[in-house]
Amino acid sequence: MTPRKWDWETGEGLLGMDDPAEVDAALDRRDDRLGAAVIGLALNCPPEVVSPRIIRALELLPGPGRDFPFTATAHLARLDGRLTPELYAALRAEGRGGAADHAIDDTVTFVPFRDLPMWFKWQRVYLRMWDKLETWRLNVTWAAEDLGNSLRRRPGGGSGE
Repeated sequence: MTPRKWDWETGEGLLGMDDPAEVDAALDRRDDRLGAAVIGLALNCPPEVVSPRIIRALELLPGPGRDFPFTATAHLARLDGRLTPELYAALRAEGRGGAADHAIDDTVTFVPFRDLPMWFKWQRVYLRMWDKLETWRLNVTWAAEDLGNSLRRRPGGGSGE
């Protein structure tokens, strides 16, 4: 079966991005557009349908190709506000500092706190604290720069004026 041509207006096409059976066939033949197909499926189907295909794609795709299934996971978190236990496990196994960073960030941002497994709740707390500390650091840095700039502009405050 030849893949259908991608239709930009309807969002249908490329490996049947809305058809789980076609994505399964792409997984079986290890199609080179598999990552895009999994992302397309994530945009069109619920997590229960997409999850086994994402897990399988993670097993099949090498190094940089793993970005695609994690991007699909991020889309599921954003669009549905939930993931399956298998996807939570895959994200936790990958951990921070790798291909799953954006998917983990999107999961802790868009999935309600009460629905998150404990590791993700800790990640959410950690990320919120880190963001707050970074905000304070930037505010102090900007205040110091503003003070330095205003002191330089004062009469007699600059060097050689």
